[in-house]
Amino acid sequence: MTADHQRAPIANAPSGAQPAFLAHVSRPAATPDRTLHMIGNAHLDPVWLWPWQEGYQEARATFASALDRMDEYPDFVFTCDQIVLLSWVEEQDSEMFARIAQRVAEGRWVNVGGWWVEPDCNMPMGESFARQGLYGQRYLYDRFGTIATAGMNVDPFGHSASLPQILRGQRIDSYCFLRPGPHEGDLDGTLFHWESPDGSRVLGYRIPFEYCSPPGDVAGQTEKSLGQLDRSLGEAMVFYGVGNHGGGPTRANIDSIHRYDRMGTFGRMTMSSPRAYFDEMRARGDAFLDSLAVRRDDLQHHAPGCYSAHSGIKAWQRRAQYAVLSAERWAAIDTVLTGADYPRDDFERAWKQILFNQFHDILPGSAIEPSYDDARDQLGEAVAIAKRIITRVHNRIARRIDIPMDTATQPIVVFNPHPWPVSVEVDMQYGVQPNGVRVVDHAGAEVLSQATQSTATTGDRGRGAVTFRADVPALGYALYRLLPGPAPVTRSALSVSDDGTVLENDHVRVELDPATGDLISLLHKASGTDPVAGTRGAPRTAICEDPTDTWGHRVVTYAWPGAAMTLDRIVVRESGPLRSRVRVERAWGKSRLIEEYLLAHDAPAVRVDVTLDWREKAHLLKLRFPVALADPAATYEIPYGTIERPVDGAEEPAQSWVDLTGSVGGSPAGLTVVCTNKHGWDVSPAGSAGGDVPSIGITAVRSPVYSWHDPRLLDAEGIYSFQDQGVQRFSLELIPHAGDWRAAQPTRRATVLGAPVRAQQESFHAGDLAPVQGFADDGEGAVMVSAVKGSEDVPEGSPADLIVRAVETFGREDEARIELPLVGRTIEGSFRPHQVRTFRVPLDPEAEIVEVDLLEWPLDGGPR
Repeated sequence: MTADHQRAPIANAPSGAQPAFLAHVSRPAATPDRTLHMIGNAHLDPVWLWPWQEGYQEARATFASALDRMDEYPDFVFTCDQIVLLSWVEEQDSEMFARIAQRVAEGRWVNVGGWWVEPDCNMPMGESFARQGLYGQRYLYDRFGTIATAGMNVDPFGHSASLPQILRGQRIDSYCFLRPGPHEGDLDGTLFHWESPDGSRVLGYRIPFEYCSPPGDVAGQTEKSLGQLDRSLGEAMVFYGVGNHGGGPTRANIDSIHRYDRMGTFGRMTMSSPRAYFDEMRARGDAFLDSLAVRRDDLQHHAPGCYSAHSGIKAWQRRAQYAVLSAERWAAIDTVLTGADYPRDDFERAWKQILFNQFHDILPGSAIEPSYDDARDQLGEAVAIAKRIITRVHNRIARRIDIPMDTATQPIVVFNPHPWPVSVEVDMQYGVQPNGVRVVDHAGAEVLSQATQSTATTGDRGRGAVTFRADVPALGYALYRLLPGPAPVTRSALSVSDDGTVLENDHVRVELDPATGDLISLLHKASGTDPVAGTRGAPRTAICEDPTDTWGHRVVTYAWPGAAMTLDRIVVRESGPLRSRVRVERAWGKSRLIEEYLLAHDAPAVRVDVTLDWREKAHLLKLRFPVALADPAATYEIPYGTIERPVDGAEEPAQSWVDLTGSVGGSPAGLTVVCTNKHGWDVSPAGSAGGDVPSIGITAVRSPVYSWHDPRLLDAEGIYSFQDQGVQRFSLELIPHAGDWRAAQPTRRATVLGAPVRAQQESFHAGDLAPVQGFADDGEGAVMVSAVKGSEDVPEGSPADLIVRAVETFGREDEARIELPLVGRTIEGSFRPHQVRTFRVPLDPEAEIVEVDLLEWPLDGGPR
């Protein structure tokens, strides 16, 4: 398979070519020798300055207008993306949907994009992008017998470098977009090859000027488009039609196109579609295609404030994505173990709520305030669906575990949702035990544990709490027992100073400044390097006024000098053999920041649980992590991959972690910062961001006015609602290392931090399952399993097969071995750097494991 591999076609997508009766329009001899493909579309934001209910109605109104224009103009071609809009019309107006299906069959209604919505293209997980196409393309195939082969995300504010691989995995070979514009980035030209880190390519087209137009004459739209066009191409796409709140092409639009085409004003003007344009470009042959530039980078920057606007939607989205991915895994296990039906409809409902709320004016925080009530409720529905499935499956598994009667104990089953083993601290609440509890494993061996604070405050005979170390196999469970009485006194390498300023184990030593609470040392003991030493006095918190609009238009960086929060106190909350916990409390204005440093006895990293009570308006808070590294290089996690970016302080998007690697005293050293819910980061060089050393910065919070769009000015006497007022929580991990972030496994660590294990109390009973068992193991290497689920297509009379997807996370070629004891199978294969591969594993042990694409169809053919 080549890097630019072709997927087998499902059916030829209609090109929307100009009908015969207009093919020989008489134009002046002086007509410019170029063809303008006029792309009639109606970009509709289902949510933005209006709620989704208004978008729901507007989808029907817009599509009715497009169908009426087809009745009036036999050459009119309509381009449609965002599959959710089609689904809305289908469920409310079956007659209109039948008219759409007829026009699709004629080639005049051309579906493109193939994704459920036009999402933000930086912040969702890789698996979410996979599901955008899974549900979008399968919807198109089910309703119309064809899929989209041209991608289209005209309005999102930036595009991750990994998207070409995802698009090719969904049988899409080309991509239309608008942003960043010519004034915003380093992308030259209009048409180019866009290549992802694994080597996959699509043919990219940056829409000149705009994706929508006024309702009248198209001359202005066409002139401005030509002004931004690479004219050497000859052929070009010009998008027209009333958009944002829908509407679509008007009679005046279409009449003016016909008029200017006859006049020869701009060249040949033909009603067309993106598919027709890309086909003409490819038909020019290899020499032309080889002459095009190749882009091997992401497409940024536009509105970088969106990575940090509205912290709530970012947190709700991450929680929902993790919950549904976990539920898929347990449901697939349940199908194999019990023969239960895989709850495909439930997952479709949950995923569509998640995907819808990744829309590029919801997840970026740029919609009106009431829309976030809807987003919270819809994402809450997805989480509730996932929790019901997880709880049901965990109880089905737990009741089959053989747990002999021992009335002096309370059985606990810990479930690990990750396809690799984990060794983690589990916080467990328990019933009345006035003398505390200790913990043993299934064989009765003592487990390291310590008392901790209960979440209940109902009195001495109320609830208690214990923290214990659980070692749980890959995508599996392990049985533990609580026994009455305190844990035995145990010595470990863990220590914490009386004042809380030093935490230490055999791997790391953490030191806080007693005067400021700042982290001033993070010693990596194995190498003797400390990436933080020598940074005392460099800013750790920076609060400053933020005059930028909700989107952060025209912002290059938020790494601005700012005021430091002041230390209130440092408190030692836990000091035991398993874990130390130190609480650092700070304040500024009306706001409070609480950081709880947690260090386990054998951890190579320190965890920081953050609670921020933010009460400032039109201000932002940067959390900074200064490092004393020479010649640093920055690596960011992106969906299904990583990317290196300049150390220049620019505000950049990241998934869950950023690394800065250089040297200390000539020895390689680095710091990786992992964060659960934040996507706006910078890596600033020495001498910037208010410090004389390099630093990693996280935009922890911004508080602009909702849906405030530059260039409108705010009224000094106006009454406005500001974002992110109140309490929010997130978690960090700070991982020092000896110069290679790969050894720290940050992608896996981020996943475990974001999706912790689940523990439940259990009863005594006989059973056919062992006390410890794992169901799928990816080997903990560079290749990480990202999804285990039931297949979308189910063999007749049989349960769903397993779908297993994995991605190479180190940026290197690798050989993978994925063990599936659940079905007694093994997947082996080679992976290119950052390559994503998907496998269909039949439950029949005699049936062959087949590699499939992201639509779960075989690579060498159509759907099964």
